[in-house]
Amino acid sequence: MLTTTDDLRVTEIRALSTPDEVMREIPRSLTATRTVASSRNAIHSILTGADDRLLVIVGPCSIHDPVAAVDYASRLAALRETLADRLEIVMRVYFEKPRTTVGWKGLINDPDLDGSFNIEKGLRMAR
Repeated sequence: MLTTTDDLRVTEIRALSTPDEVMREIPRSLTATRTVASSRNAIHSILTGADDRLLVIVGPCSIHDPVAAVDYASRLAALRETLADRLEIVMRVYFEKPRTTVGWKGLINDPDLDGSFNIEKGLRMAR
């Protein structure tokens, strides 16, 4: 039973797109699919001892600037290619700040970094 004290701070409720809706709207590219599959296979080979290269997983922990993240990824890809005979370099990025209790919660929650919490936009940027 609802009382007058329930959800006093809630001003609006909007349904979010489902993961399926976002994936259909923004399908992954063939290049992305191949990159992920190839990296997973390489990681598996390293972890099972079939590949003696060192696995290096690098950040950034979370991103706030997609343009800078793509630039970083491009630079890392060049380094990855140069060191491919010795290292399997994998870029790992998170779009939220799960341990943050105060302040900005991440790209998905607040993609404009302005407190507008346009989660629909953030989901699409992350995709």
